[in-house]
Amino acid sequence: MMDGLKQLPVRAVAGVGPQKARELEALGIVSVLDLLEHFPFRYEDYRLRHPADAGDGEKVTIKGVIHGEPVLRVWGRNKSKLTCIVLVDRFFVTAVWWGRPFMKDRLQPGREIVLTGKWDAHRREIAVTDSEFPDAGAVKTGTLQPVYHVGGGITQNWLRKTIRRAIEQYAGRIEEWLPDELLRRRGLMPRRQAIAAIHLPGETKDGDEARRRLVYEELFAFQLKLLAFRAASRSRADGVSMAVDRVQVRRMVRSLPFALTASQKRVIAELLNDMESPHAMNRLLQGDVGSGKTVVAAVALFAAWTAGCQGALMVPTEILAEQHARFLEQIFEPWGLAVGLLVGSLGEKERKAMLGAIRSGEIHVVVGTHALIQEDVSFARLGLVVVDEQHRFGVEQRSMLRRKGLNPDVLTMTATPIPRTMAITAFGDMDVSTLDERPKGRQPVKTYAVGHGMMNRVIGFIRRQVQEGRQAYVICPLIEESEKLDVENAIGVYERLRRDLSGDGIRVGLLHGRMPAAEKDAVMQDFKENRVHVLVSTTVVEVGVDVPNATLMIIYDADRFGLSQLHQLRGRVGRGRHQSYCILIADPKNEDGGRTDANHDPDGPTDSKSPAAIWNCADRGTSSARSRAACRISSWPTC
Repeated sequence: MMDGLKQLPVRAVAGVGPQKARELEALGIVSVLDLLEHFPFRYEDYRLRHPADAGDGEKVTIKGVIHGEPVLRVWGRNKSKLTCIVLVDRFFVTAVWWGRPFMKDRLQPGREIVLTGKWDAHRREIAVTDSEFPDAGAVKTGTLQPVYHVGGGITQNWLRKTIRRAIEQYAGRIEEWLPDELLRRRGLMPRRQAIAAIHLPGETKDGDEARRRLVYEELFAFQLKLLAFRAASRSRADGVSMAVDRVQVRRMVRSLPFALTASQKRVIAELLNDMESPHAMNRLLQGDVGSGKTVVAAVALFAAWTAGCQGALMVPTEILAEQHARFLEQIFEPWGLAVGLLVGSLGEKERKAMLGAIRSGEIHVVVGTHALIQEDVSFARLGLVVVDEQHRFGVEQRSMLRRKGLNPDVLTMTATPIPRTMAITAFGDMDVSTLDERPKGRQPVKTYAVGHGMMNRVIGFIRRQVQEGRQAYVICPLIEESEKLDVENAIGVYERLRRDLSGDGIRVGLLHGRMPAAEKDAVMQDFKENRVHVLVSTTVVEVGVDVPNATLMIIYDADRFGLSQLHQLRGRVGRGRHQSYCILIADPKNEDGGRTDANHDPDGPTDSKSPAAIWNCADRGTSSARSRAACRISSWPTC
């Protein structure tokens, strides 16, 4: 039985003594089952090939006969080069061993040898990493050898032999636990066969099939545990059951200066059902930048207020907190809701007054940064917690805010479903809602990729947009010049643009994280009120900043940013009724940095297949990938 193998100590495997058992324990291998489930992470291919069929730089295994005496050259203390000519089917190959002078005595002319190493097609030379002699009993030749995580005194060869012995001894005691019907439907091999095949694959496909079976098994077991956990969680009625006044909520929604999309209405209905339930809500709201997540959160906070509860909205930056607070004040003021702002830059007197108002219940909705999770922050009756851009907070930070109430409902929001977000969704008792519609009147952002040599054209386009009454963001990866990195910096770009554009009456502003809070607020306010036409900034504007009149996003050295960052930055434009543009400026040094998807995706670069930025060329209609040069500013319809 599997449980029996879990209880059986690893010393039960032939050849594992007390010392090896201790070394295996350091790798987390205590039982026989642990050893059998210590799966390889890749395979070394020792299947024979002819040198003529191998590509330059490939790792190959060849078989031949030693031709002539080996030559050993030694220099320094421990440096040596051993060379020998090997005849492979009338094909002369130079074999080279670095740092292995002891091999010379074994390289006897006429003796058959199997060599594994990196092939140099131009020199007809192989840099040998492994070798065997058929007359001495070659064990690797013609096989796929598993490669394991090892450490201490545990070597690859010893572990391979030990796992092989464990399979011979105990494979018959490995039990199947997946139903036969499921195995047939999914085309999965039995567990006993899968464990043997993943360690001892005859062919690559055997290892692949074994891995597929074991991965499916792991995910299946995980899902069973998750379902059991969720069932147990749903059986506990320990949440805040809110008596939401739906009539008042509908009146509030109708009073908004814009109409909600169908997906916003659907998500709001899901939230209200959760909030009225006696079970604590734990829901993830995901939606593209500009899809209206904040409005949905506002309706939920309003619903909590109609039920006599307080709400808290935690965001990652003070700029975003202030923006959300102003937005909520505008829509809540007619209804009598008091909105508070709690951020780190508050003076001691202001902070003390705000904490007292939150504690007494005088503040109905509080918006804040990490300041919300400080020990001295307490609520009268916290019923709903909203966390915006949840991937910017740690698990413990979100938990601390939740503990401010008696198991309140929790809504987390994100525009970038990155792997961490997906992990939180999978590993937590979390339901998912999605906003999949663009608010009415918003146009797709047209995105272009260009090199630094096009900067004069880019500046001309900035000038054109501002003359039409629009505004622009210019994003740089650094604040100031660096001796180590050859990338643009905000201060240098600010000075350059101010010099180039001031003659046209275009005002340029600068914003970065080292500026005092008051100065940042002043610059941001000037930009929002169009007193600053071009804002040069770092990624402090990445999240949540909303200036509908800004239609141009320019990102310097775009290959230095992550995919989710580029997506968030591009989301700062396209928030009004005018056509918006995003220009990615870069001269990538490698293939990943220059990957381009020529299919224009109006919803943004969200294809996770690309390891770096996916650059969309709106002016190209073909499906094949193109170089940066394919995206020319001259093809912009507005130029």
